[in-house]
Formats: sequence, C-alpha cells, structure tokens
Amino acid sequence: MVLGALEKQLRVLPLFEYASIPTKEKFALKAHRDPKLQGLGVLGRGQLFSLFHAEHLAEATKLYEVLIGAKTFEEFLDLCHQVRDFVNEGLYVYAVSVAILHRPDCKGVSLPPIQEIFPDKFVTVQTLYDAFKEFWQNPHKEEDVIVDMQTTGNILDPEYNLAYYREDIGINAHHWHWHLVYPATWRPEVIGKVKDRKGELFYYMHQQMCARYDCERLSNGMPRMEPFHNFHEPLEGYSSHLSSSINGLPYPSRPDGMTLQDLKEVSVQDLERWRDRISDAIHIGHVEDENGSHVPLDDTRGIDILGAMVEASYESINQAFYGSIHNWGHVISARVLDPDGRYHLNPGVMSDTATSLRDPIFYRWHRFIDNMFQDYKETLPHYNHSDLEFPGIEITKVLLNAEHTNNINTFKEFSVLDLSHAYEFGRDGAVKVRFSHLNHEDFHYKIQVENHTSKTKPATVRIFMAPKYDELGNELDTKNLRRLMIEMDKFHAEIHPGHNTIVRHSKDSSVTISSARSFGQLAHGEGINEHANEYCSCGWPDHLLVPRGDEKGMPFHLFVMLTDWLHDQVGDHGKTGMCTDAVSYCGAKDQLYPDRRPMGFPFDRHIELEHLKDWVLPNMKDTLITVTHHEEVHNHNH
Repeated sequence: MVLGALEKQLRVLPLFEYASIPTKEKFALKAHRDPKLQGLGVLGRGQLFSLFHAEHLAEATKLYEVLIGAKTFEEFLDLCHQVRDFVNEGLYVYAVSVAILHRPDCKGVSLPPIQEIFPDKFVTVQTLYDAFKEFWQNPHKEEDVIVDMQTTGNILDPEYNLAYYREDIGINAHHWHWHLVYPATWRPEVIGKVKDRKGELFYYMHQQMCARYDCERLSNGMPRMEPFHNFHEPLEGYSSHLSSSINGLPYPSRPDGMTLQDLKEVSVQDLERWRDRISDAIHIGHVEDENGSHVPLDDTRGIDILGAMVEASYESINQAFYGSIHNWGHVISARVLDPDGRYHLNPGVMSDTATSLRDPIFYRWHRFIDNMFQDYKETLPHYNHSDLEFPGIEITKVLLNAEHTNNINTFKEFSVLDLSHAYEFGRDGAVKVRFSHLNHEDFHYKIQVENHTSKTKPATVRIFMAPKYDELGNELDTKNLRRLMIEMDKFHAEIHPGHNTIVRHSKDSSVTISSARSFGQLAHGEGINEHANEYCSCGWPDHLLVPRGDEKGMPFHLFVMLTDWLHDQVGDHGKTGMCTDAVSYCGAKDQLYPDRRPMGFPFDRHIELEHLKDWVLPNMKDTLITVTHHEEVHNHNH
C-alpha cells in the first residue's frame, strides 16, 4: 500500500507530541531494540542538547543517518518509536526532523512548528506558569484558555528596546529550521546528496541576520552593535526568563561582567589560536588541507571553503588545524556561569539554535564571525563595469506602492501559540499564549524598465534595502552601507524591447515564508502538497521582512538592480516544479543554488566610490523610501 502525503503527515505528527515527557504507551512495533541503534543514548535524558557541541552533534548525526537510511516509511516510523524513550529529548526531535526533511518518501510532509513542540524555548517561564494556573482553575472547560506573554526586562537595560526582535518567535524558529536544512554534520558521501554552496550560505544567512539586526537598532535610535573582538573582555548581561521543560531548570541568567572561561572540551586559547590561523589563511590566500597541500581561496570557491571552516562543518578542509571557532564560541559563551559543571546548571540560551538569537551576544559574536568573511572579501578585486552592467537595459523609475507611495507602515500585531501539543492538559479547549510581534502592511514594487535593444532579455531582478543615516544622523557611505543592505527579493523577469513595467508583491519575496502551519492545521491536512519539501518551510518570517522604522518615517535606500539572467542562471533551475519559496537564504532542494553570482551581489565586495549615487549604473536604481512605525496593535487571526 502506498501512503499519500496526508496519511504520512498524520502518522508523523504523534512523533513530536509531548516531546519533553516519556510516552505512556510504548509505540514500538518490534519488542527488541534494532541493532542499528546501538551506541545511542550517550547524551542523557534531561540534558540540554546543543547543535553546537561536537559530541552532541556526533550522536545526533548517527541517529539521523540511521533514520534516513531506513528502507521503508514503516521501518523509519518503527525506529523513531524505538528511540523515543531512551535517547535525549532534544536530540530525538532534531534527528527525526532532519530525517523527515531529507527522506524521499517524506516529500510533502511538513514538520510541526518547533515553537509548538518545545514552547519552553520560546515562551517565558512566568507565562507558562500563568497558563498552568489558568488551566488548574478551569480544567474541564471547553473554551480556549489564553494568557498573555510576560516581558523579560525593562528600560533600565537599553538592549530591552530590541527584545521584541531578538525574542521574536518566528525569527528563532527560522534559525532552528535553517540549521535542520543545513546540518553542520551533513555527509554527502553517506546520504548521497550534496548541499550546494552550504558554506557560503552559512556566511550569507548569518551576515543578513546581522544586517537586519543593525537596521532594527538604528530604527530604535540605538547605535549599531559593537563586534565581539576580545576573548577576555567582560560580557554584557542577559536574562532570558526561559526554563526547560525537559529538566525543570532555568536557562541561567548572565550578570554583567562575566568573561569566557575554559571548558574541559575547549579553551579560550583554542578559540584565539583558530582565529589567528583562519586570519593567516585569508591573508596568504590559501588554506592547508590535512596533507599539507595548498587549497586556494579564489573568488569562486573561497567563500564556500571558508564558511565550512569557520562554522565548522564536516566539510571543513582541515578541522584538526583550523578548529571549529563558531560552534565552540556558542558553547563556551553559554557556559560562562558553570564552565566545569560543578553547579549542574543548564547552559545558557547561546547553546541552542532555537534560543540563541535572544541573547545580544549572539549578534556581537556573529558580527565578529562576519568580519572574518569580510576580511576575505576585501582580498578580492572590486566589481568593475563589465561585472555590474546590463547593456541596453535601463531602469527609469521605481515606485513602492502601499497606503502611501514610497512609504511602508509597520505596526505591532497579536498572534497566539498553542501549548496543547507539548503539555497534556486533558481538556477539550486549547491552552494558548498571546504574544505581540512586528508586522508591516502589504506593498508592491512597480519597476519601469526600458529595453533599448531589439531582443527580449531575460533578467534577474535584485532588490535590497538599507538605512540612509547612521546613529549620529550622518549619511552612510558605501563602505558601511553595503554591510547594512538587506536582501528583500530576487526573481526572474522577461524584458521586452521598448517600455516594460514589472510589478512584484511583497508576499512573493524570495526571502520569506508567510507562516508555519500549526499542529492543528497539519492534522486537518491544510497545505498538504506532494511536491513540497523542507525548503518550503525554511525562510525568513514574512512579518519581519521590513525593519521597524521610526514614528517620524525613517529614510531607507530602496536599491533595485537588473542583471542578465543568462549569465546568472545555473543549470535548468526554475524549469522543475520543486518548491523554491525562500531560495535567497535557503537554496533549492537537490539543486544548485539558483544564482551563479556570489550571495549578496553586488554588495558582497568593497565599493571603491564613497557615495552610492556615483556608483549606480543605468541597470540600477536607488530610490529613497520611508518606513513609518505605528504603535497601535492589530489582531491577527490564525
């Protein structure tokens, strides 16, 4: 019997319900434990699983490779049921998720949102306690219980101004999902599939996170972040107010003034040594592999090699020498309160891809990581006219149409999160948390283009945004501007001879997904698509596509560029029916990344002219728009 996507979806969902507690019924179809599962269960239950910790990752990789290798869907389900109650809870959810995303027979099956599997990673402990209190008082009522999200700080901490962004549920869920689609431990030789330009995508997705965060800081009248740079400097404090449902312990708060400490697995000196070795390789122009051979960091593969090395992933050229600076940096910063484990504390939020974006140090750490990549980009020649031009094509006008032309309104909006699939309340009505998040009005771009040639030209349309002014009110020069350019969209258009008007809606952005389907929606078969895949649900949250802006109307550059699709195109991308909803940050399944240019082009390299207006060619247009924030809150009906 061949199961359809809906039947498979309904059989997969229970794997993720009540994930933090042992199952009541033993699901396993076979009484014995499959020999393929030997050696698993090293990371104890009740420990916090970290995607950045080498030993945790090694065990998770062993499990997801076994699950992906299962011959049939039935065998896959049986293995999942067998491991559920003896491997670590977080490791189980991660490995089963990776397997579902990559098994050919799970095409069309969606993962339930991580925020409904482990709400304790997204919802403050005070809020969860409020929800339980409401439930205890109304245990049998049929109507839904809804409680409001509690805040995590106040204005005594300037960084609290950014809490709405850092602690946004969608952005943290995106980070978790991206690392499922691009596991650091992916082994093409075992799985049989190569993840094209995975190292470069690691660089670009995190670079864009930093750029978007700085746009948000400037929107709030705050200075751009200070990169982390000194491994012995005191760190700023942070308190997440999260507590783990797996072991009942809080994610510890970090007071101001703590410094990084050696762990038994890695020392601060190791991080400094790896930084220096990577820096040397960048400036020499090559890395040394394990055999001592030189591998050039050229302008085609250099960034991809460097991305794998810095993360570090299993594709790193020489991990024994260059280390794993990014991953161990996350682990060491998460353990500053209890480096040797004497107090049996949980690690901090920096240890988990679903929680690390909440901590201001995440962005400072990633700006430090990005500075390494920028050092490499500085070694490459800047783009010349022939790299940038599109002969015969001229953009004459760009309009952004919303309620007011060339202005986007942003506002706060309420949404709800269902807790009923993580905690067994045993009541007909759901228990939900109401939370607010940033959103923006819908808008569309209207791009007027003249084709001065006699032939139809296929084009790639590239759209970026960046603030016009820095925190002091000075106009940003190209050196600073290019690092704040956030990608808004990238798509294909046919440019016919003469006058053309291209219209593109914000909802169609190549960067975003609209929203993840909830447990309830998936159980009812909503959005089931036999051709969908993991890349459909990996994307930047649509509600954060546009930076907040300010109440006065914050000026932004809207930069549009057309390039020659025939030069950009890779293989036959776009001819197949595969889902490519958010290719900019997530790539396309089992295909080459659908753009031959470097990610972030044309802003990925040094621009020698100081002012953007002097650099713009006829196939580009820089238009000034404003983003205006309104404090009123809208309701969003899920």
